[in-house]
Amino acid sequence: MQSAIAFDSSLLLKAQGIKIVFFDVDGVLTDGGLLFSESGETLKRFNTLDGHGLKLLQKAGITPAVITGRDSKPLRKRLDALGIVHAHFGTEDKRPAAQQTLKVLGLEWSQAAAMGDDWPDLPLLRSAAFACAPANAHVEVRAAAHHVTQVSGGHGAVRELCDLLLVASGRYVGLLDEYLR
Repeated sequence: MQSAIAFDSSLLLKAQGIKIVFFDVDGVLTDGGLLFSESGETLKRFNTLDGHGLKLLQKAGITPAVITGRDSKPLRKRLDALGIVHAHFGTEDKRPAAQQTLKVLGLEWSQAAAMGDDWPDLPLLRSAAFACAPANAHVEVRAAAHHVTQVSGGHGAVRELCDLLLVASGRYVGLLDEYLR
């Protein structure tokens, strides 16, 4: 079967061999806006395309991990629903948290990708073999990325990275075919 998706071949070569992806939350898995209820609870909006992409990564044997400077019940609930078990909350210094996860999983930075949108994400992006930024990321982050998505965080940027990694791993067409049967 032929898919409708296409990425530059040099980008796909750079993304081969990725076994884990570190994601920021605000500005990546969400649009970066913070909504507060009258009681002061933080509300977040997540994109279902991104969620399905994260599930597809897991089916393909690529581990999604989250490292975020914030923590909230809605975030934890969303990650639980997606089956994401590797998460660090309230973490401003993200590289040591990622290093800890790599050690637990027996992986190296050469097998890691990262997606972030602001300065706290730069150490991860510079350490990972494949760095990605959503279209709405800060200019310094976009400059550090191997790939900048066509869409903004919270609007399918995570799914774009997931699709790219699935194509690079050779799993995209097979997974798509499962849905077409």
